[in-house]
Amino acid sequence: MPKTHLTLILSGESAELLCEPRQTLLEVLRDELDLTGTKEGCATGDCGACSVLLDGRAVCACLVLAVETEGRTVTTVEGLADGDELHPLQRAFLEHAALQCGICTPGFLVAAKALLERNPDPSEQQVRYELAGNLCRCTGYDKIVRAVLAAAAEMRGAAAPRGS
Repeated sequence: MPKTHLTLILSGESAELLCEPRQTLLEVLRDELDLTGTKEGCATGDCGACSVLLDGRAVCACLVLAVETEGRTVTTVEGLADGDELHPLQRAFLEHAALQCGICTPGFLVAAKALLERNPDPSEQQVRYELAGNLCRCTGYDKIVRAVLAAAAEMRGAAAPRGS
Protein backbone atom coordinates (compact mmCIF):
# COMPACT_ATOMS: atom_id res chain seq x y z
CA MET A 1 0.00 0.00 0.00
CA PRO A 2 1.45 3.40 -0.93
CA LYS A 3 2.30 5.71 1.94
CA THR A 4 0.82 9.14 2.39
CA HIS A 5 2.88 12.22 3.15
CA LEU A 6 1.61 14.26 6.11
CA THR A 7 2.58 17.64 7.47
CA LEU A 8 1.28 18.72 10.86
CA ILE A 9 2.21 20.53 14.03
CA LEU A 10 3.20 17.88 16.58
CA SER A 11 3.54 19.09 20.16
CA GLY A 12 4.45 22.57 18.98
CA GLU A 13 6.91 21.52 16.28
CA SER A 14 6.40 21.26 12.53
CA ALA A 15 6.51 17.60 11.50
CA GLU A 16 6.46 15.61 8.30
CA LEU A 17 5.97 11.89 8.05
CA LEU A 18 4.92 9.03 5.84
CA CYS A 19 2.20 6.63 6.88
CA GLU A 20 -0.18 4.13 5.43
CA PRO A 21 -3.72 5.46 4.97
CA ARG A 22 -5.10 2.76 7.28
CA GLN A 23 -2.76 3.52 10.21
CA THR A 24 -4.28 5.10 13.29
CA LEU A 25 -2.73 8.15 14.86
CA LEU A 26 -1.86 5.96 17.85
CA GLU A 27 0.06 3.51 15.64
CA VAL A 28 1.96 6.31 13.92
CA LEU A 29 2.83 8.07 17.18
CA ARG A 30 4.10 4.92 18.86
CA ASP A 31 5.48 2.85 15.98
CA GLU A 32 6.68 5.40 13.45
CA LEU A 33 7.61 8.39 15.64
CA ASP A 34 8.64 6.51 18.80
CA LEU A 35 6.41 8.73 20.96
CA THR A 36 5.46 6.03 23.42
CA GLY A 37 3.92 8.26 26.08
CA THR A 38 0.52 7.79 24.44
CA LYS A 39 -0.63 4.35 25.56
CA GLU A 40 -2.83 1.73 23.93
CA GLY A 41 -5.33 0.47 26.44
CA CYS A 42 -8.29 -0.90 24.54
CA ALA A 43 -7.96 0.12 20.84
CA THR A 44 -11.72 0.81 20.82
CA GLY A 45 -11.91 4.33 22.27
CA ASP A 46 -13.34 3.17 25.59
CA CYS A 47 -10.48 3.77 28.05
CA GLY A 48 -8.90 7.12 27.15
CA ALA A 49 -5.31 5.90 27.61
CA CYS A 50 -4.44 7.08 24.10
CA SER A 51 -5.90 10.58 24.47
CA VAL A 52 -4.13 13.33 22.56
CA LEU A 53 -5.14 16.88 21.75
CA LEU A 54 -6.25 17.35 18.15
CA ASP A 55 -6.60 21.07 17.49
CA GLY A 56 -6.98 21.52 21.25
CA ARG A 57 -9.70 18.90 21.71
CA ALA A 58 -9.05 15.61 23.52
CA VAL A 59 -9.57 12.63 21.20
CA CYS A 60 -8.71 8.95 21.35
CA ALA A 61 -5.76 8.45 19.00
CA CYS A 62 -6.85 4.86 18.42
CA LEU A 63 -10.00 6.16 16.68
CA VAL A 64 -8.34 8.78 14.45
CA LEU A 65 -6.62 7.85 11.23
CA ALA A 66 -3.23 9.53 11.00
CA VAL A 67 -4.12 10.91 7.55
CA GLU A 68 -6.90 12.91 9.22
CA THR A 69 -4.24 15.02 10.97
CA GLU A 70 -2.91 16.57 7.77
CA GLY A 71 -2.39 20.29 8.42
CA ARG A 72 -3.68 20.03 11.98
CA THR A 73 -2.17 20.38 15.44
CA VAL A 74 -1.58 17.29 17.57
CA THR A 75 -0.30 17.50 21.13
CA THR A 76 0.81 14.37 22.95
CA VAL A 77 1.74 13.97 26.60
CA GLU A 78 5.36 14.52 25.55
CA GLY A 79 4.34 18.03 24.48
CA LEU A 80 3.01 19.09 27.88
CA ALA A 81 6.36 19.76 29.53
CA ASP A 82 8.46 22.76 28.53
CA GLY A 83 11.87 21.15 28.16
CA ASP A 84 12.81 19.87 31.62
CA GLU A 85 10.07 21.94 33.28
CA LEU A 86 7.02 19.80 33.99
CA HIS A 87 3.56 21.16 33.23
CA PRO A 88 1.63 22.06 36.41
CA LEU A 89 -0.65 19.07 35.76
CA GLN A 90 2.33 16.73 35.66
CA ARG A 91 3.71 18.16 38.90
CA ALA A 92 0.31 17.91 40.58
CA PHE A 93 -0.08 14.26 39.56
CA LEU A 94 3.26 13.53 41.22
CA GLU A 95 2.53 15.60 44.33
CA HIS A 96 -0.93 14.06 44.82
CA ALA A 97 0.16 10.47 44.03
CA ALA A 98 -2.39 10.43 41.22
CA LEU A 99 -0.63 7.64 39.34
CA GLN A 100 0.49 4.11 39.89
CA CYS A 101 1.05 1.83 36.92
CA GLY A 102 1.07 4.77 34.50
CA ILE A 103 -0.98 3.31 31.65
CA CYS A 104 -3.86 5.77 32.10
CA THR A 105 -1.80 8.75 33.27
CA PRO A 106 -0.91 10.27 29.86
CA GLY A 107 -4.56 10.18 28.79
CA PHE A 108 -5.72 11.79 32.03
CA LEU A 109 -3.07 14.51 31.72
CA VAL A 110 -4.04 15.33 28.15
CA ALA A 111 -7.78 15.29 28.89
CA ALA A 112 -7.22 17.50 31.95
CA LYS A 113 -5.17 19.95 29.88
CA ALA A 114 -8.01 20.21 27.37
CA LEU A 115 -10.44 20.85 30.21
CA LEU A 116 -8.29 23.53 31.86
CA GLU A 117 -7.76 25.33 28.56
CA ARG A 118 -11.54 25.62 28.18
CA ASN A 119 -12.32 26.14 31.85
CA PRO A 120 -9.46 27.31 34.09
CA ASP A 121 -11.61 27.13 37.24
CA PRO A 122 -13.63 23.90 37.09
CA SER A 123 -15.64 22.50 39.97
CA GLU A 124 -14.94 19.00 41.24
CA GLN A 125 -18.10 17.84 39.47
CA GLN A 126 -16.93 19.35 36.17
CA VAL A 127 -13.53 17.65 36.48
CA ARG A 128 -15.16 14.29 37.18
CA TYR A 129 -17.53 14.74 34.23
CA GLU A 130 -14.80 15.79 31.79
CA LEU A 131 -12.48 12.94 32.80
CA ALA A 132 -15.22 10.29 32.74
CA GLY A 133 -13.96 8.95 29.39
CA ASN A 134 -10.64 8.00 30.98
CA LEU A 135 -10.45 4.81 33.00
CA CYS A 136 -8.04 3.94 35.81
CA ARG A 137 -7.75 0.57 37.52
CA CYS A 138 -5.07 1.44 40.09
CA THR A 139 -5.50 4.77 41.85
CA GLY A 140 -9.19 5.38 41.98
CA TYR A 141 -10.26 8.76 40.78
CA ASP A 142 -10.12 10.93 43.88
CA LYS A 143 -6.37 11.59 43.74
CA ILE A 144 -6.60 12.35 40.02
CA VAL A 145 -9.43 14.83 40.57
CA ARG A 146 -7.55 16.47 43.46
CA ALA A 147 -4.44 16.78 41.29
CA VAL A 148 -6.39 18.45 38.47
CA LEU A 149 -8.02 20.90 40.88
CA ALA A 150 -4.64 21.73 42.44
CA ALA A 151 -3.05 22.27 39.02
CA ALA A 152 -5.96 24.49 37.99
CA ALA A 153 -5.45 26.59 41.11
CA GLU A 154 -1.71 26.85 40.48
CA MET A 155 -2.26 27.81 36.85
CA ARG A 156 -4.68 30.54 37.93
CA GLY A 157 -2.24 31.70 40.61
CA ALA A 158 -4.79 30.90 43.31
CA ALA A 159 -4.40 29.01 46.55
CA ALA A 160 -4.88 25.26 46.25
CA PRO A 161 -8.38 24.06 47.11
CA ARG A 162 -8.93 22.93 50.68
CA GLY A 163 -8.47 19.24 51.29
CA SER A 164 -5.86 18.89 48.54
